[in-house]
Amino acid sequence: MSAVFNFTFVPWFRSVAPYIHKFRNQTFVVGVCGEAIAAGKLQHIAQDLALIQSMGVKIVLVHGFRPQVNEQLQAKGHAARYSHGMRITDEVALDCAQEAAGQLRYEIEAAFSQGLPNTPMAGATVRVISGNFITARPVGILDGVDFMHSGMVRKVDTGAIGRVLDFGAMVLLSPFGFSPTGEAFNLTMEEVATSVAIALQADKLIFITEIPGIRVKPLEAGGDDNPIDTELPLAAAEQLLATLAPGERPSDTAFYLQHCVKACRGGVERSHIIPFATDGSLLLEIYVHDGIGTMIVDEKLESLREATADDVGGILQLIEPFEKDGTLVKRSRTEIERDADHYTIVEHDGVIFACAALYPYPEAKTGEMAALTASPQSQGQGDGEKILKRIEQRARAAGLQSIFVLTTRTMHWFIKRGFLQVDPEWLPEARKRKYNWDRKSQVLVKKLG
Repeated sequence: MSAVFNFTFVPWFRSVAPYIHKFRNQTFVVGVCGEAIAAGKLQHIAQDLALIQSMGVKIVLVHGFRPQVNEQLQAKGHAARYSHGMRITDEVALDCAQEAAGQLRYEIEAAFSQGLPNTPMAGATVRVISGNFITARPVGILDGVDFMHSGMVRKVDTGAIGRVLDFGAMVLLSPFGFSPTGEAFNLTMEEVATSVAIALQADKLIFITEIPGIRVKPLEAGGDDNPIDTELPLAAAEQLLATLAPGERPSDTAFYLQHCVKACRGGVERSHIIPFATDGSLLLEIYVHDGIGTMIVDEKLESLREATADDVGGILQLIEPFEKDGTLVKRSRTEIERDADHYTIVEHDGVIFACAALYPYPEAKTGEMAALTASPQSQGQGDGEKILKRIEQRARAAGLQSIFVLTTRTMHWFIKRGFLQVDPEWLPEARKRKYNWDRKSQVLVKKLG
């Protein structure tokens, strides 16, 4: 095995570990659009879901079947009809939906039953259990349109689903529900997944979709350079939704967004829209800091705060690589534990991505900002700026008139942010006595207005 592989794999695996710990015993509801299965993505999605489940996540999988039902209708010479973003389900469409659901359930169960050597499913045992967990009611007549056998979720049997998940099995739901009289109703995958996520108070609702996520700019202002908005606070998502026409097609920005917003309003902390076109999008979204699609959150996950003793391990893990390459002066665990209250951190989803410490010298009305570090995973996210501003606020609150840093490699970053270089003789006497003249660190000072 090559040294290069070792060098990249070990830090990567360590960076993923906090997410593995965090998500163990959490519940994810995953909605997979029928287009993903039609595009041949089922095998890889099943492998990734099996891997996620093996790390202790409880999974409810809801599949869609739009293209499969349309294919059945076309074969019978019957046109597909939609209104208000829902299928109008007559007798022929209901038959086609039942046939498509049966076929897809068979394919999905087969995908989770594979265990070939040298594949991600080798040695995996994934039990998939389906059932009549959804009670439905008819949509009825909307704006003069009779939806016939199309329905909406009336009730989710959370007790039964919970027992299946606790048993260690994956729950598989088709977009069907049944009335107390035994009548079948065709539902939408999006509504089923959202209703189940809310009823279970799931930790995540994830839609694997035809679209890559929500664009930063409106569609008409977009283009090839229009990036995906990787994180939308619920308030911002609601504001965006209010400006959009109703989402009646999957390509409409509002189509999946409206369900994500509804889920977050209903108590699901995080809802995601990710593309099936990207191989491994589930793993990238769940186990990588910025993910691959759009995440809507009911509160800003990123927390800028002062450190506590519980954060010492995370701070050590963050600064260790920079100590090894000489960017930072080495600090012992004992020193960081002693000075934990001096540190400010940026924490995201339980992981520390940036830190810095403020050591005041009140007699000189200045303070040293030390150990300013931002994780390579979050470079370009402005974490260093956030930490600097908070340190400046803390210094002002302590009655200091300036802050200073000692650096050997990042002089230009500080100069851009208002620091000026001074001679080491400028340092407060107490700090000058500890100055390492062999290291030849540059001293930069910023006056606080």
